[in-house]
Amino acid sequence: MLPGIHVRDIKNNSDDRGSFAEILREDWADSVRGDKIVQSNLSFSWPGTVRAWHRHQRGQVDYLIVLKGTVKICAYDDEDGSATRGNLDEILVSEEKLQLVRIPGHYWHGTKTLSADPSTTIYFVTKLYNSRDPDEQRRPWSDSAIIDPRTKKPYDWSSSFTEKTR
Repeated sequence: MLPGIHVRDIKNNSDDRGSFAEILREDWADSVRGDKIVQSNLSFSWPGTVRAWHRHQRGQVDYLIVLKGTVKICAYDDEDGSATRGNLDEILVSEEKLQLVRIPGHYWHGTKTLSADPSTTIYFVTKLYNSRDPDEQRRPWSDSAIIDPRTKKPYDWSSSFTEKTR
């Protein structure tokens, strides 16, 4: 995985009443890495929706948890001088297996809803959103400058998912 990206399995405790899960704790040092969460957001996406590409240049870190549906999360490093320049991570996350995914904001990142039903994702961020001066650079979801290192061609959001070894 790209440096700073981390996936943590979430324990879902079930009993005859339903279930309960701790989804983010400050004492998860391997996941949180000293970050301070300052805002929580909820995203609903129709099947096939791609929300990409964007990045944050002022130090924001995003933590995503898919509550409903199946989502492919991608991160791409195109930083000049980076040892991982040109690397791309794909992470498959679903309601079937709760996971907390940490994405350092300096990577270009985005999501695609793969499930036949809409997806619901809650995400936590380390910087407050400022609509007058947003910390967000954007590229089209189909930007041909983002190259899939497996195929050496522009990244295709419709390509089949290949799980990376963690």
